[in-house]
Amino acid sequence: MLEFRMPSLGADMEAGTLVEWRIAPGQTVTRGQVVAVVETEKGAVDVESWQAGVVAQLLVAVGTKVPVGTVLATLDGAAPAASAAPPAATPAPPPPAPPPPPAPPAPAVSAGARPLASPAARRRAREQNVELASVHGSGPHGEITVADVEREAAPSTPAPPATGEALPEPPPAPAPAPAPATVDRGAAMRQAIAASMTRSKREIPHYYLGASIDMGPSLSWLREQNLSRPVTARLLPIALQLKAVALALRETPELNGFWIDGAFRAGGGTHVGVAISLRRGGLVAPAIHDVDTLSLGDVMQALSEVTARARESRLRSSELSDPTITVTALGERGVETVFGVIHPPQVAMVGFGTTLDRPWAIDGLLGVRPIVMASLSADHRVSDGHRGARFLASLGELLQHPETL
Repeated sequence: MLEFRMPSLGADMEAGTLVEWRIAPGQTVTRGQVVAVVETEKGAVDVESWQAGVVAQLLVAVGTKVPVGTVLATLDGAAPAASAAPPAATPAPPPPAPPPPPAPPAPAVSAGARPLASPAARRRAREQNVELASVHGSGPHGEITVADVEREAAPSTPAPPATGEALPEPPPAPAPAPAPATVDRGAAMRQAIAASMTRSKREIPHYYLGASIDMGPSLSWLREQNLSRPVTARLLPIALQLKAVALALRETPELNGFWIDGAFRAGGGTHVGVAISLRRGGLVAPAIHDVDTLSLGDVMQALSEVTARARESRLRSSELSDPTITVTALGERGVETVFGVIHPPQVAMVGFGTTLDRPWAIDGLLGVRPIVMASLSADHRVSDGHRGARFLASLGELLQHPETL
């Protein structure tokens, strides 16, 4: 019997609320399939299954908030494999297909649990000051939709009186009821981030290094490359920086992984988390997987897609739990240097500031070059200044030869 548990979607997550099941008992589940939607301080997240099997039982009702690690469902073994085809010489007639079994009912919501509603409907209800408990859901299994919320919020219009009928005296207006309390998701996210960063600064012995990198070769190469690309496929400097970080980690793999149970555990790939600012406040750092093996075009596309989904609260659980290192780039904000705080259990963070024209000497000749300050925050339990300096040197060298990325 396999267990599907509430995943940890970051070191700052302690619990999550199940808002939707996308599986039912008896259904075959494949590895990587989205099986549920969980709401956290960072928004709604599509949760994937890490194993294949047949759903045996759903143990948590929609609307229930449970701690990380809680068993949400059980699966029976591995998914059944397709049977081998019969010999061509003596094909057996296929047996008649059995009638499809009726869909199992959705798990009941326990008393006091939140009503079943989509994340979009919850946001609309908060905007309209609508109490979800009073809304009748018209979606599958009684799920409340945005249209249901708007119908509940719309003022009812009485029918006009018949000709000659006197209008009744309007009843006295009731005292205004206090608006239902709303959750400030931006504040909740900032509190969760603050708790994680406090833990990081308390437990991780940080050291910090910085290096100035000439971006001239990279920017010149980008201009040439983008001339032959459509506008929607043009590359930005951040794509080169992410790829260069991933390749530099091959020289210093001790920066790519986790500190867990008192020991370093190498990452299973180079999954670079990218810090993304959210419109409602706060930030997330979802992973772009296997960046060291992607083309620059694929890195750029993946970055665009994950940024859009992060701002629409449509991230997947693997993107939030997989980063092996995080990159933050604040160049567009005019910041010259950023020294980040490591996201536990990761052991390193890389920062890029804005690219500025600076005086720069090459072969004894002084000129003006586009310079970016790259920084490294690293965990002294795993690496030291010598290894960190080697990483930054490799990063700078890679950005001098963008055609090799």
